[in-house]
Amino acid sequence: MSLDTARAAETPITGMADLLAYFRTAERPRAEHRLGLEHEKLMVLGGTRPPAPVPYEGPRGVGALLEAMGTSYTPFREREGGPAIALQRGALTVSLEPGGQVELSGTPARTARELHQENVQHLDELGKAAAGLGIKIAALGYRPFGVTGEMPWMPKTRYALMHQSLGERGKLALDMMLMTATGQVSLDWADEADCARKVCATARVAPLMVALYANSPLVRGQPSGVMSFRSRVWADVDPARCGYLPSMIDGSFSYQSYAEWALDAPMLFLRRGGEYRAVKMTFRQLMQRGFEGKPATSADWLDHLSTLFPEVRIKKVMEVRGADCVNATQTAALAALWRGLLYDAQALGEAERLLPRLSFAEHQELHKAAGEAGLRATLRGAPLAALARELVQISRGGLMRMDPEDAPLLDVLLEIAEGGRSPAERVLEAWERDRDPVALIERFAP
Repeated sequence: MSLDTARAAETPITGMADLLAYFRTAERPRAEHRLGLEHEKLMVLGGTRPPAPVPYEGPRGVGALLEAMGTSYTPFREREGGPAIALQRGALTVSLEPGGQVELSGTPARTARELHQENVQHLDELGKAAAGLGIKIAALGYRPFGVTGEMPWMPKTRYALMHQSLGERGKLALDMMLMTATGQVSLDWADEADCARKVCATARVAPLMVALYANSPLVRGQPSGVMSFRSRVWADVDPARCGYLPSMIDGSFSYQSYAEWALDAPMLFLRRGGEYRAVKMTFRQLMQRGFEGKPATSADWLDHLSTLFPEVRIKKVMEVRGADCVNATQTAALAALWRGLLYDAQALGEAERLLPRLSFAEHQELHKAAGEAGLRATLRGAPLAALARELVQISRGGLMRMDPEDAPLLDVLLEIAEGGRSPAERVLEAWERDRDPVALIERFAP
């Protein structure tokens, strides 16, 4: 979650070169490449049946939870005297998604095991504070009980604008904001060619990750018929800002192709004079017309980039966004998977050759099939489970060449791939054995 801290310099944008300069400033020497991890979790009120969402206010609310955790953190508030909406400790941030999902945005690290260690510590701190308030935490990709109309909204101005503007763009946009949880990994690149290669390779194999991490089969207390309902939700949020760019699949990706795509995505808001303003324009139109007599600025561009949600997103880092929330061990494997695949030259080449070349339409169908059937889906007759197993083995090879101590983190992912069963199948089996909503939430704690 963007905390919308101090705005970047309000430098007027004069053309494409100014937009591309932002991506060039993100380039880092390979020796300085790091990983980042974000891990969102769902929360419910204990003692309620079905488990109710946690409001922000009140003695058992999210605000009280942040306060209970806050002894070693600095609270973040949008304004002096306003409600705390995040906690910060060094480079680590504990923040809130619109429906009260708690997200760790960890400290960038060289290894996946460092990220895992920090996440385990965070989950211990969060778990103790939540237990004291009678709050339960679940590692699932979509809230299995309840509907969007019952959900609270966290007190962040940005979310009020997103509620209004995104809600008009897709029928499941509110589900995305209020009901979903994910794990994300961020990575660095050395130059534009390295960025393009990593983005394209990641996008092409991303459906295999969707299948490996499909973990949201229940909706409103019933099987939805798909392994990752979270993935289904993202397909109906806003086609202008989600999904894949054709250039990611045909190999023509560049800073400019991403910027051209971003220019035509509708803006969700604009900040002027410290206030959020609802606008009805694309960023290209903002550059052409300005707003209330003022030109588009570099700070506006940064804000806009943070409201785009493709499967692979670039800002100051490259973010891989397609995994459902799972437990800490599987989340550590997610970081190890992408480190092994993208930071080792041999593994990157093997990943590029793993799947046949698909048209953009074929790739979109593969992504859809991975979300629906998980590892039981097929590609031209080949089971995704076998391809996913090979992907994990490629990553393991990369880690063994770079840093063998990270390689054991992939064991859990290799077990999932070899079993040919996405995590969602365990959720469905648990629900069939015992249809007690409270027991299900407790069974899938992070």
